[in-house]
Parts: sequence; C-alpha cells; structure tokens
Amino acid sequence: MPMKVAVLQLQSIGMSSTKLYHFIRIAHKKGVKLLLLGEYMLNSFFKELESTPISMIKEQSEHHLAVLKEMAQTHNMVIVAPIIIVKKKEPYKVVAKISPNSTSYYHQQFLINYSHWNEEKYFANPIEGIKAPMSFSLDGVRFMIMGGFELHFDDLWYYTSMKNVDCVLLPTISTFESHERWKEIIKMRAFTHNCYVLRANRIGDYKEEGYTWHFYGDSVLANPYGEIEEHLGDSEELMITEIDHKRVVEARRSWGFKEALNKRQ
Repeated sequence: MPMKVAVLQLQSIGMSSTKLYHFIRIAHKKGVKLLLLGEYMLNSFFKELESTPISMIKEQSEHHLAVLKEMAQTHNMVIVAPIIIVKKKEPYKVVAKISPNSTSYYHQQFLINYSHWNEEKYFANPIEGIKAPMSFSLDGVRFMIMGGFELHFDDLWYYTSMKNVDCVLLPTISTFESHERWKEIIKMRAFTHNCYVLRANRIGDYKEEGYTWHFYGDSVLANPYGEIEEHLGDSEELMITEIDHKRVVEARRSWGFKEALNKRQ
C-alpha cells in the first residue's frame, strides 16, 4: 500500500513555530507518515549564521527541536529536518530524524566549500572517510537521508543500492537560477538507482552587497523511472504525495541495474 509523505516548503521561520504547527496538523489530517523540511528553514541562511552569536543559534535550534519532537509524538509522524546543533560551542550541520519516541542525527559529510559560500570552513563537521548516510525503515519503506550538496557525490549513492533504499530524502537550499540542473540530476539519480527522490527546497531571499540570492523552491518528487511526479512552485506550500514500494521493485526488475551489479559483487 502506498505511503503518504509530504514536503513543507517555507523560508526561514526565525523563532516562530506557528507555521510548523499549522502545516503539520494539516499533514496529519491527510494521513502523512513522513514530513521533510528544506535546508536553513529552522535556522537562518548560512551567510547570516556567520555573523550570529553561537548562543542564539543554539537557542533557536533547541526551541525548534522541542516543537518538532512534540509534534512527532502527538501526530505519530516522522519529521526529517535539517538543523544546526551546537556542541561545546561548535556548530554542526546535521539532518535530524525525529520519530514519535526518539531523535537521531545525520552529520552531513560533504559541505559546500566555495569562496562565496564556505560551509566546510564554518561548521565543525569532521572531514573523514565516507560512511553510509543514515537510513531507516518506516511501514515497509526504506528511506535514506542525504544533505543537498551530497547529491553530487557518486560514492554516497552507492549505498542506495547496497541498502535497498526505496526513497532518498534530499533537503536543499538551491539558488542562482539552478532549477533545471538540479531537476535533471535528481531525475538521473532516481532513474539509475530506480528509487524515489523527494527533494525539499527552501524559498525566500538573502541580500548581500546589492545582490539578491533567490531560493526558488521547486520541491519535487522523482519516481523510480526518473520522472517528476509532483513539484511545487516558488511560494509557501505543502506538497502531499505517495511513495510506493511496489513501483521500486517493478522498476528494478524492468531495468535490471541492481541485478547486474549484484552479479559482480
């Protein structure tokens, strides 16, 4: 039976939890089992974080985590949300998996390291050997979490086949008119690994020295055949869609990519 999942597409919400309560209640009423949030939605955008006191970042994150834990338990829902956690006054970029009775964190392994956007320098995430991204099962569906930038690295996608992943959860904060490039890469990854890719992108603007960074939304669901099934525009929206394990099995039997790989392991 298909599982209902959802993407919440918002801009940064500051310290307010009003929209979280509102949209999570709607998702619950529609039977959603898993909700995905975009990057830098619970926290300010990276460029703003660079000038924000670490104590304020910690306070904001702890506030939102408490709200999400309450909502996950109240509505029996898994919430996957990128967030900044602070340990020993050092910031770490993670994705939280918040279940009704437990919370775990995936520490993003690849961070953007360009001169105009250098997360690798700012965050304390260790640079070490590649590990399998966090994966988990929910009602017979296998999910894997990747940070947005990690979409580009083949070595991480190897684990989707090894762990029989049905759906990759991809929170992003894409900008700079990169709509088509991201969409094409997502479709390609979904097809070559015959899995769903659920991408949550943030919306909103950040202005710096007369230039506007526009975060354009366009959250999508790509199916195991590499086709876009659902997508959002560039405004505040909730996308409710379905993941079907049977379609993953069907696609893998049809194309035989995983079977060919297994013969050579």
